[in-house]
Amino acid sequence: MELSAVSAARGYAALRPATEPETGATTGFQALARDFAATLRTGEETAKAAMTGGADPHALVQALAQTELAVETVITVRNRVVEAYQEILRMPV
Repeated sequence: MELSAVSAARGYAALRPATEPETGATTGFQALARDFAATLRTGEETAKAAMTGGADPHALVQALAQTELAVETVITVRNRVVEAYQEILRMPV
């Protein structure tokens, strides 16, 4: 066996399996999910503070508007993903 074949086999064994996801793509999605959750959490905290008299009405309106925009964005993305999936299912094989 040649030395290059042995080194190629070692390099192939060191590669990640095809079933493991790439970390770069997952990290971006995870960051978006964390930002969305943080926006919702901020809106809830501001609403609680406004109910107890700890926040002014302007801060409440601003937090609710940001939360509404975030939820509408997520719904739009979800709808686009579902539409793309349905379009793939309609493709002839």
